[in-house]
Amino acid sequence: MTAGERVVVVGAGVAGLTTAVVLAEAGDSVHVIAEQVPGATSLAAGAMWGPYLVEPKDKVDQWGQRSLEIFRKLAEDPSTGVRLTSGIEASRTAEEPPDWATTLPGFRPCEPAELPAGFSAGYRFTVPLIDMPTYLDYLLRRLDAAGGTVERRRLTSLADAGPAPVIVNCTGLGAQELVPDHDLRPIRGQHVVVTNPGLTEFFSEDTGLSPDLLCFYPHGDSVVLGGTAIDGEGDLTVDDKAATNILARCAEVEPRLADARVLEHRIGARPTRATVRVELGRSQDGSVVVHNYGHGGAGVTLSWGCAEKVGKLLSAR
Repeated sequence: MTAGERVVVVGAGVAGLTTAVVLAEAGDSVHVIAEQVPGATSLAAGAMWGPYLVEPKDKVDQWGQRSLEIFRKLAEDPSTGVRLTSGIEASRTAEEPPDWATTLPGFRPCEPAELPAGFSAGYRFTVPLIDMPTYLDYLLRRLDAAGGTVERRRLTSLADAGPAPVIVNCTGLGAQELVPDHDLRPIRGQHVVVTNPGLTEFFSEDTGLSPDLLCFYPHGDSVVLGGTAIDGEGDLTVDDKAATNILARCAEVEPRLADARVLEHRIGARPTRATVRVELGRSQDGSVVVHNYGHGGAGVTLSWGCAEKVGKLLSAR
């Protein structure tokens, strides 16, 4: 890639903004175009680092580990919204921990007394926890400091982003129509944000493929409670019944949450496909197009690794 080359990044979720930061800080002239800034689905994330039902495993492991390295550095600055937090992931069956968890600081199996009623196995570790509204604002500030610009505009095709020699497609679920990619589908996620009754540690249940998730992530004065994973649904309106069930599931594990005041509801549609797509191509008019989407529920986890891969693809072309 030629130094100072004009690059248009389409999408302002965590994938788009991270990619824009990486390219702008490498010296490119970066312009972000997105209908929502920052993207609604990224704003709705919990968000805890951890590969979440995404493939291909070898690449996901590499991208995730690179992101983990960077999040650990970002946690040294409170203004980023990233903190290293201890907590427990538990299971109601005797599941083996995923391999990525065993390499995290402080990893150890839980003693039976540490587990809530109904859980038979669990493990403790320390991991980056990301307060997404704060973190996305941080990325926007960092992009601005690197000379990047942002335009709020809805596109009907990737060609509408031009003319530009390079277009980076970080449109998430929008790639269904803009590419078009018919292998992409939404998985609806809903979180409830409540006042923090004094929690300092996270809790997450390994629910496998269930649409009903159970997790809570403390972020200072608030706690993000989750959640749902409704395959094939992309509606972003609040589901009151789902919210009630989320609150009940979390309060059963942590009774202090029963009286917490609801602050807001956050809903997103995880852009999911069989494999994450990070690859180089060309548009009909000859522009270089790099695709970076399809991260499912691991968009934050893979964000820095995938963004750096985009930079390498452009440099090597």
